Amino acid sequence: MVQRNTWQRERVREALSDARGFVSAQSLHATLRDENTGIGLATVYRTLAGLAAQGNADSLQSPEGEALYRACTSTGHHHHLICRSCGLTVEIEATDVEQWAKRTAERHGFRDAEHVVDIFGLCGSCAAAADDQRDAERDAH
Repeated sequence: MVQRNTWQRERVREALSDARGFVSAQSLHATLRDENTGIGLATVYRTLAGLAAQGNADSLQSPEGEALYRACTSTGHHHHLICRSCGLTVEIEATDVEQWAKRTAERHGFRDAEHVVDIFGLCGSCAAAADDQRDAERDAH
């Protein structure tokens, strides 16, 4: 998908780069709306889809099924560790996963198989905060 490089698309690209972790199109649109840019939700969706198709943005589905996007910081195939609480994202290599996916596909007669692996959990900071909150609630009772 070839898109003209308009100021609106450039502003969406900048907003995506400024975002921490993965964001939804709606969330990015709300940020742009708060800045009174006048950029419509349809433009945000089209721009994000185009960036993902060109390899300039990572795209994944949240556990709730919502499409999320992030400015791509590396080239080539990679995976993500994603904090469910704050959205912190770490790009990882997963050699064991790559080998397993290839073996599994071949074992079932598949060729040219592709896969997506994203791991959701709590980052160290959010896990510690959750532990502190749980301890405080336990001490209050």
